[in-house]
Amino acid sequence: MERIAIFPGSFDPFTRGHAALVADALKLFDRIVIGIGNNTAKQGLLTVANRKRLIDDIYAAEPRVEAQVYTGLTGEFAETVGACAIIRGVRNTTDFEYERTMEATNHRIYPALTTVMLFTPSAVADISSSTVREVLAFGRSVEEFLPEGIDITNYL
Repeated sequence: MERIAIFPGSFDPFTRGHAALVADALKLFDRIVIGIGNNTAKQGLLTVANRKRLIDDIYAAEPRVEAQVYTGLTGEFAETVGACAIIRGVRNTTDFEYERTMEATNHRIYPALTTVMLFTPSAVADISSSTVREVLAFGRSVEEFLPEGIDITNYL
């Protein structure tokens, strides 16, 4: 039986930290579905379509990773794609406390789903999408924060 996990988030934009978590998750699961949450109330840096295109470009040569846009509850999305687990990244204790609360709620509603928390590697633990957006807003290069070969201007 294929073990599928989802990795949900806004990914605005997808960073080296996200990529590191996907690499670690691929050691545990047969397939990773990156779920791009579509919060219509939020105005982001990239459109949802461009976030998906960016992730598709990163994983074009990796058939075990795919990106899908979803709305609604993450647990429903997991059920739709046949996932047995939700991957969450933890950079610090603040992330852990938030993710622990989310895990408890998801487990209550979707008891068959397991949340797997992966520690973001220390080399990229300081990178967040919000930091990338802020640095970019000040006209600085964000190349070192994004997966290799990604030019964010191609997705704006």
